[in-house]
Amino acid sequence: MELVAADAARLAPERLASLPDAVARPAYDRAALRVGIVHLGLGAFARAHLAAVNEAALHAGAGVGPDLGWGICGVSLRQTDTRDALAPQAGLYALALRSASQGGGEGEGGCGGTGMRGDGSLQQQIAVIGCLIETLVAPEDPAAVLARIAHADTRIVSVTVTEKGYCHDPASGRLNLQHPDIVHDLAHPLAPRGTIAYLVWGLQQRRAAGRGPITLMSLDNLPGNGHLLRGMVLAFARQVDPALAAWIDALCAFPCSMVDRIVPRTTDEDRRAVARALGLHDAWPVVGEPYLEWVVEDRFAAGRPNWAAGGARFVADAAPFETLKLRTVNGLHSALAYLSVMAGWATVGEAMAQPALKAYLAALMQDEIVPTLPTLPGLDLARYQQRLLQRFQNPALKHQTRQIAMDGTQKLPQRLLDTVRARLAADLPIDKLALAVAAWLHFLRGVDEAGRRYDIQDPMAAELAQRLAKAERAFEGGSAGPPAMQAWTETLTGVTAVFGDLGDDPRFVRAVSQAAHALRTRGVAGALSTQGLLT
Repeated sequence: MELVAADAARLAPERLASLPDAVARPAYDRAALRVGIVHLGLGAFARAHLAAVNEAALHAGAGVGPDLGWGICGVSLRQTDTRDALAPQAGLYALALRSASQGGGEGEGGCGGTGMRGDGSLQQQIAVIGCLIETLVAPEDPAAVLARIAHADTRIVSVTVTEKGYCHDPASGRLNLQHPDIVHDLAHPLAPRGTIAYLVWGLQQRRAAGRGPITLMSLDNLPGNGHLLRGMVLAFARQVDPALAAWIDALCAFPCSMVDRIVPRTTDEDRRAVARALGLHDAWPVVGEPYLEWVVEDRFAAGRPNWAAGGARFVADAAPFETLKLRTVNGLHSALAYLSVMAGWATVGEAMAQPALKAYLAALMQDEIVPTLPTLPGLDLARYQQRLLQRFQNPALKHQTRQIAMDGTQKLPQRLLDTVRARLAADLPIDKLALAVAAWLHFLRGVDEAGRRYDIQDPMAAELAQRLAKAERAFEGGSAGPPAMQAWTETLTGVTAVFGDLGDDPRFVRAVSQAAHALRTRGVAGALSTQGLLT
């Protein structure tokens, strides 16, 4: 991250009035705002999604009355960098929404979001977000985090901690009681490390103080994310005190939700561009696409903001929307990422400029993913698919494929393998899905087609490295034919924490083995050509 120049004018409450007219800023009484939402995992996505929608809700309420009880306390669970950047700005930061039209676009996004114009021009909208009014770093002051969860004003605790933050087995969905963080946290109620422990120990303090129940809300890309969070919290709480678990189970709410907005990592060039637009330095702005989707079950234990004003849609059951998003947006993103890292395509935009890859993703979605989706009344699937590919092509975002490729063990089950299971259960082909899975296995070798090495960033990296070394023995003696590839694939798909029983299904192993053989012998371009999508 670039350091702030000593004489740089910094974004701050007293400088909001000096911002250019085109830059939106808080219009409510920020000084009167109280924390009602505690958010664990204060990353770019939460600031570009939850906080942006919450900001719109505050503005829709004209900043008076009970709306001022919905400020956000953001908690970083590991690093100090976000707090260090935002605390000197009193929590203020800029959200830059960027797009570039590709012809025929429409001025809408998902649930109330904005989209792309049709004249080919680059577009940027900047707003200073003001509803983040407190930032905490959990390892520095765990007592403050627990106290904030237990505070009488707190009514919602939301989380974006990625799939690995739940300390669960991805294949079974159960809490991993042998996980080092879980073992530590059960023994250290006043100084936990992980998300689940902070929630449970905070709720224990809340109950002991005689305060009411709250809503615990996952915004992570997981199927049934509310059900999963509830399961992890109750499993941990039962280890602590069965009576506490019963209180949580009976009174707290765990709504499921689907969230969608592409939010790349902020770069130093982004900081410079935002500084030029603001006339002030913002140490950590966030960048995203205009498109925004948030579908959330309307089950809250202690009230909620008017998030519909910012584009949220409240439903009785979020499951069909979760399936839609996980299998299309996230499934395609993962397929694109693993193929692209190996081919040397650094960004999603660069990858989407490859005709063979774009054709493969379109066919993967149309032929193998869409037939597995639940019915959503009013959804034009053809238009949805077209718009999704347009979003991926957005040249205004520099979304790194390496970023998307992280933590594959935590992502594959819901992004790709659930779709595989659905198709195998219907005895349908999985050739295109198999290529995506094989791409991840091939990616685990840690070297791209130009010989450039990269690290495997995954919570199971050590186990994967051992498994890969064992699998590579199939090629001793120089053989790279189908039998050796079959043995290689069987070894890697035997990781039950990821694949569950799929590794025992000969249809799955055979299809992945054939795709992996094409990748190993012909490279990404050659493997894509075997799909027969371009003439």
